[in-house]
Amino acid sequence: MGDPGLFTPNSVTWQMHGDPMMWVAGVRALYLQALHPRAVRGVLQNSDFRRDAWGRLMRTANFVGTTTYGTSEAAERAGTRVRKIHSMLTATDPDTGERYGVGEPGLLLWVHCAEIDSYLHVLRRSGFPLTDAQADRYIAEHRVSARLVGLDPESVPASRAQLAAYFEKVRPELTAGPEARVVDDFLLRPPTHLLLIPAREVLWRRVAQLAYAALPPYAHELYGRPAPAPAVVTRRLRATGALLRRVPARVRWQLPPKHILRAMARLGPQARPAPYKVGR
Repeated sequence: MGDPGLFTPNSVTWQMHGDPMMWVAGVRALYLQALHPRAVRGVLQNSDFRRDAWGRLMRTANFVGTTTYGTSEAAERAGTRVRKIHSMLTATDPDTGERYGVGEPGLLLWVHCAEIDSYLHVLRRSGFPLTDAQADRYIAEHRVSARLVGLDPESVPASRAQLAAYFEKVRPELTAGPEARVVDDFLLRPPTHLLLIPAREVLWRRVAQLAYAALPPYAHELYGRPAPAPAVVTRRLRATGALLRRVPARVRWQLPPKHILRAMARLGPQARPAPYKVGR
């Protein structure tokens, strides 16, 4: 057996993060994160994500894949890189002129919680089998990933109840300001080559609309764009999950960055992630 990494094949995270609905969950996280004005300014003022959308998405996927399935050393190295980048970046509040660091603990906590909530919400609602206790275990496991980006693990929610309390506390700070509108428009119509516009309209827009529909009601209210009835959204999530999960895992895992295949090569075939292993 090689180094099992920071989470190990016995974790809920190991099984969940191999699910194809993580891509929809990631887009939901972007919608949610954009509602925090200070956090979204940090992104818009320090990157040209509109020109490098795919690159940014793949860098995020690579970080999640490395910290989940990579060796302990690789995960720690990825965390060090992220912390270094955050330490060098600042953003400016256009209303007050205040300049602040994008690595503020409050901003890092918002980004972390929006991601973990989105991963858990979309996967469970789309049919990934998790008990409430296993969902709590998943949230607690991600105090590890919170530490990697620079947060004190003790300050990070470790259960569904604590995560819900955090969102209740932070909601007064949220708004769909001009920066959030930029992200919303981008996610619906990302720039692409003229020949790929039909594919964007048929495929990507459906993913973005489904991710938006899976947001909590208060997010729909802030964006001012209604979503279908909750039962309709759940049916769509389950149908999409069922369709994507029919694609053989070996085919899906061949897509870059291939973290799961490398983990299985390092640890053996028994490290293969699968939903039925969660309760073991």
